[in-house]
Amino acid sequence: MTRACADAEVGDVLGTYRRHFGGGRAAVGQFLGGLVEIASHGAWIEVDDGRRYLDCGGYGVFILGHRHPRVVDAVHRQLDRRPLASRTLLDPVAAEAAAALAQVSPGDLDLVHFVNSGAEATETALKLARAHGKTTVITTRSGFHGKTLGALSVTANPTYQDPFRPLLPGVVAVGYGDLEQMSAALSATNGTAAVIVEPVQGEGGVVLPPAGYLHGVARLCRANDALLIVDEIQTGMGRLGTWWGIETDGVVPDMLLVGKGLSGGVVPVAALVASPQAYAPFAADPYLHTSTFAGSPLACAAAKTAIDTIRDERIVDRAALLGRRLLAGMRQICDRQRPHGLVEVRGRGLLIGIEFADPGAVGELALQMLERGVLSCLSLNSARVLRFTPPAVLDELDIEYFFHAFSAALAAI
Repeated sequence: MTRACADAEVGDVLGTYRRHFGGGRAAVGQFLGGLVEIASHGAWIEVDDGRRYLDCGGYGVFILGHRHPRVVDAVHRQLDRRPLASRTLLDPVAAEAAAALAQVSPGDLDLVHFVNSGAEATETALKLARAHGKTTVITTRSGFHGKTLGALSVTANPTYQDPFRPLLPGVVAVGYGDLEQMSAALSATNGTAAVIVEPVQGEGGVVLPPAGYLHGVARLCRANDALLIVDEIQTGMGRLGTWWGIETDGVVPDMLLVGKGLSGGVVPVAALVASPQAYAPFAADPYLHTSTFAGSPLACAAAKTAIDTIRDERIVDRAALLGRRLLAGMRQICDRQRPHGLVEVRGRGLLIGIEFADPGAVGELALQMLERGVLSCLSLNSARVLRFTPPAVLDELDIEYFFHAFSAALAAI
């Protein structure tokens, strides 16, 4: 694409945002410099003036980077053949994607329900729990599970919840990592509870639980006849340097929520994966919970190929090695520069957070990184933490670019 064509295509994007998305979205875009992304490949995004940005943001979606050629090719082939399904006849693409996802899922999690987004996966889990008579849902403070009404009910943050009350009844929030609070909450439910929890809280500010926490939660669920829902929408598919965050505790939940990386960075898709016992109500009645576009051939082609690519290219191992290198390097830079108000640099795999005592420093660091050509993520449930979720396809030059930008950005604030 020539620069003139790109300029014509971009047009007055900021003005169009203001007219059709509202002033808030436009103001954020303007505050960030009015940058308009027009192309992406691998770890990089190109904007309308020709500059490139290393994408260490993306909220966990791009574990394979942007437009991985294997995923793009699979989607192209499916687009040319059959992008959407009749929803009446059998779909071999969805079947292949479900089999592939079940194969890499832990334990007996063999039943797959495809949806379009992570929030929809949460909604599916909540409805499935209700179908089992679980009318109480125990969630964790600062946990994030989506913003549709049901998912928002278990996203324990008043900022997002208060404008939409009343939410789902019977939701109890306990401290993340606190087994005593979890035990007390479960004991009061008389076997009518489901628990939803993340292996690492992403939007909560990259909060790692104490060792053995998930194992303890699973044990408490079994003791209290509660269903365990583990939200791996952000942490799964290799993001933490393991296929699933629960692997370190050896936990097999009743339901596993998958998304973001499942898309291959190309087509939105998410899923609930469940044990036969947990999925039984939906297996008995396939029309109990449906969606017109869920599990489309296009999305399932992306999901199947993303799973194959993560396995074949050893992306999980690369995420573990790269994550350790980035975390160590960031800590060394912070030790050398000693930025004011730094609390901690922490993470696991390619989910890394840097926490400051002052939320203002987080915003300043994000802007300084942007100025130096690196994208990052704010944390919706923790204003004091800036997150980095880079792809596992960074090369040596990308890594050095990131460290140079990070060092310079810290010096600037």
